[in-house]
Amino acid sequence: MRDVAERAGVSAMTVSRALNDPDRVSPEVRRRVEDAVRDIGYVPNRLAGSLSSNRSNVAGLIVPSIRNTLFSDTIQGISDVLRANGHHLMVADSGYSPAQEEALATAFIAQRVAGLVLHNTTHTPALRALVRRSGVPVVENGTLTDDPLDMVVSYSNVDAARAMTQHLLRLGYRRIGLVTLPLAHNERSQERRQGYVAALADAGLPLDPRIMLEMPPGLPSGTEAIVRLVETTPTVDAVFFAGDVLAIGALLECQRRGWAVPGRVAIASFDDVDLLRQLNPAITTVRLPRRDVGRRSAEILLDRIRGRSEERIAVDLGFEIIQRGST
Repeated sequence: MRDVAERAGVSAMTVSRALNDPDRVSPEVRRRVEDAVRDIGYVPNRLAGSLSSNRSNVAGLIVPSIRNTLFSDTIQGISDVLRANGHHLMVADSGYSPAQEEALATAFIAQRVAGLVLHNTTHTPALRALVRRSGVPVVENGTLTDDPLDMVVSYSNVDAARAMTQHLLRLGYRRIGLVTLPLAHNERSQERRQGYVAALADAGLPLDPRIMLEMPPGLPSGTEAIVRLVETTPTVDAVFFAGDVLAIGALLECQRRGWAVPGRVAIASFDDVDLLRQLNPAITTVRLPRRDVGRRSAEILLDRIRGRSEERIAVDLGFEIIQRGST
């Protein structure tokens, strides 16, 4: 650090500020320090710093899967804000396993992370106890929850699914099927089914378990689901897929079989990935502010890390129904 300070023409304290809290130095000083770091090949000893402050400048994020591109916007939003504020992000996936999430959170806390972001909001009792003991600030962002570990930034999966089902009902559909990912260990799927059930109840329509399916992720699952629903329950006139890939698979299968969409069956989705609007017909969907969820999660985490806030904040960023040709 002394070598960096000498080359950059600043004090060692200024080097420390430029590396750990870049907003406290001018852009010119920060550039000189960064150039000197690069020239010398200096790697700060983050572990030594964390021992003295009892935390590092790294935040940990645990998502259910790194194969699912839905999480990429949220991850990018978190990373953008942390990077701009001199912090870094470590990402791990739990494989939709509460026990694995607990093991990963334990490992992150052992590495003295400055904070945690958890996509899940349902956790093991041991993880809840660990978070309380550690005092590490935590933001959950997979769904709004009435019982957050600490802070939460998200949207209501219940309200979003309810709103989409009500939208289909307003369009005149009455036999609306639902296809979700497996409900076990997936509170988002559970809440989307809950919203669907509530909308049918609001409309005074009966619940038919025959047209409520759980399917594994992937295009083939959407294909299988639409065939099962249309062939076994011909009165189905619309299907709400609580996952975008499922909906895409269903639309492609309808086109392969010559089933008009929405003439024979309407299709609606959850999440607004780019491909949904490029298909013909484009797919009606629930648009979620995933990048904003990531950015806001990082912002309130940094406020807590830097002592600017002690509040247990809950932020609802909402959602939007996007009507397209598939319904």
